[in-house]
Amino acid sequence: MIEGKGFYLWKIAKTEGGDADAIADVAAQAGLSHVLIKIADGGYKYNYDFTNKIDLVPPVVLALRKRGIAAWGWHYVRGDNPATEARVAIDRVKALGLDGYVIDAEAEYKGRHNQAGQFMNLLRKDLPNTVIALSSYRYPSYHPTLPWRQFLTQCDFNMPQVYWQGSTNPAAQLQRTLNEFKNLTPQRPIVPTGAAYAEHNWQPTPAQITEFMDEARRQKLTGANFWEWTAARALGYWDGIAQYSWSGTQPPAPPAPVPPPPPSQPPGLKDIVEQFFEALNTRRPDAVIQLYKPDAIHVSAGKTVQGAGEIIGYYAELFVLRLPQAIFKLTSVSGSGSTRRFTWTATSPKGNVTDGTDFFGIFDGKIGFQSTNFTIK
Repeated sequence: MIEGKGFYLWKIAKTEGGDADAIADVAAQAGLSHVLIKIADGGYKYNYDFTNKIDLVPPVVLALRKRGIAAWGWHYVRGDNPATEARVAIDRVKALGLDGYVIDAEAEYKGRHNQAGQFMNLLRKDLPNTVIALSSYRYPSYHPTLPWRQFLTQCDFNMPQVYWQGSTNPAAQLQRTLNEFKNLTPQRPIVPTGAAYAEHNWQPTPAQITEFMDEARRQKLTGANFWEWTAARALGYWDGIAQYSWSGTQPPAPPAPVPPPPPSQPPGLKDIVEQFFEALNTRRPDAVIQLYKPDAIHVSAGKTVQGAGEIIGYYAELFVLRLPQAIFKLTSVSGSGSTRRFTWTATSPKGNVTDGTDFFGIFDGKIGFQSTNFTIK
């Protein structure tokens, strides 16, 4: 079980002067229950001085343990050589005697389902009793090609990166993260990671960081992490997190938010699903593509494409080769705001569809994500 506050530690040499006891003292004074130390990147050790052949991690692990703080390791994986990545992970976890291991899988692993399965099988074969967690994106709907199932099936925890970068609503983003993962299988206990860094002229406020922790506790999550130690120290976030009592009085419920206005559209404009079916029945790809964001993602059976150029090609094939002269009919629709689910049928000289099922993720009034599933008989 993970309980309380944790911090990701990236570069030991740049953290508290590289002094293991200083790192552990600061962690203890902040009331941290665990620290997550980078131990590997791809197929290589990390926080290891290759010039002098000195491993910087063991003194930190020992110092943390002396103060009753769990020492975890995290590993940025890439998928180019899953066997090598698994081997370095296994060796590091065993040699360091870590309390847990975190897989940081991001863009490089998209579409690499077989590699993820191979990596996890090798990992679990040699680390059957190690507590393993996945650290990746906060919204799986934005990243449908990441091998979520292959990773999470053999993980014990899910540690999504709930970075509200560019925004000011950490509680709402955490709520959405939890809701999206409820619809993803397999489900694992969630220990989210919040933002304590600055990037691209954005940085959170101390109040937002507190809001993130308050919401995590209101949602009855057992703990939360932050990225990243040295940034939080430099930017003045550390003290607020250190003073926050995870086991204190339950935070009060936030004031009820003002309901957001409906999606902006001119009065009388039809819902985007209705517009979509009108465009489908023109059987013109250029008419359909007007409803999509330029960087939209489209997921169909066995294939995921992104961008207007790829999606317009999908519809050209659908209208000419798969369902020529088709008449499309909407049969049901549900959802509001940024999501729609709907069912549909189609009749064509080349075959009929009776089981069409789609999902839209809608952003700024356009389709940003679509999954579609149907059979032609």
